[in-house]
Amino acid sequence: MTDHYLFAFGLTLFAGLSTGIGSLMAFTSKKFSPKFLSAALGFSAGVMIYVSFVEILPEAQCFLIEQYGEKAGHWYTAIAFFVGIGIIALIDFLVPSHENPHELKNVDCGDGPCPELKELHEKKLLRMGLFSALAITIHNLPEGIATFMTAAADPALGVSIAIAIAIHNIPEGIAVSVPIFYSTKSRKKAFFYSFLSGFAEPLGAIIGIFILKSMPDFPIGLILSSVAGIMVYISLDELLPTAEEYAEHHVAIAGLIAGMLVMALSLLLLM
Repeated sequence: MTDHYLFAFGLTLFAGLSTGIGSLMAFTSKKFSPKFLSAALGFSAGVMIYVSFVEILPEAQCFLIEQYGEKAGHWYTAIAFFVGIGIIALIDFLVPSHENPHELKNVDCGDGPCPELKELHEKKLLRMGLFSALAITIHNLPEGIATFMTAAADPALGVSIAIAIAIHNIPEGIAVSVPIFYSTKSRKKAFFYSFLSGFAEPLGAIIGIFILKSMPDFPIGLILSSVAGIMVYISLDELLPTAEEYAEHHVAIAGLIAGMLVMALSLLLLM
């Protein structure tokens, strides 16, 4: 049994820390590229929206229906989703912000960069990256529980799930690292926060052991549904608007579709 636990924990660790692979996107560009940033932010939005509606919400709904019944399960899923949106909207409102994202269109003033606008953009990108890290960290906690428990019960199935989650976590690493890198110009910070958000997954496995032993009916579905709401809000309120500020509309949309396509293929190929 101990060997199974160690194996399950190793798989969970592998899946969670694969966000570090995505964070390496921060090392691919030596100078600022508005189109690359726009496409990357659109890609991140596509990943988060697709994962939220296609994977996280249905999984949450299954948990809640099994726990509370068909009708109540659907209601709790919807309520928790909008509670998640409300939570991140409240955080967004309370966090001090010196910029209005609807008034910032570019970082150039006349013949060169405008320092004030550039600074405001950087602050906005930093907040966006940190919010993405927060959402992904919360998401990875219950995901770590699920991966660990599955692998402990069925190692073969656990391997498949761990690989699928690892692939999912790569673009999640992009979602965190790219805005933080462009806001701080620090590859170390971009990698650190991306890596840290993935580390929440093995932490979730450890926490899950104690929670599930003491509370077998712990409503994991409510957490998952709330996180889906958080990720959708971040995508629509932060990622997509900023992506369109840095490049043409079609660049952001192309990134969005590419992000959805990558996530869809990862789900289909590893079914």
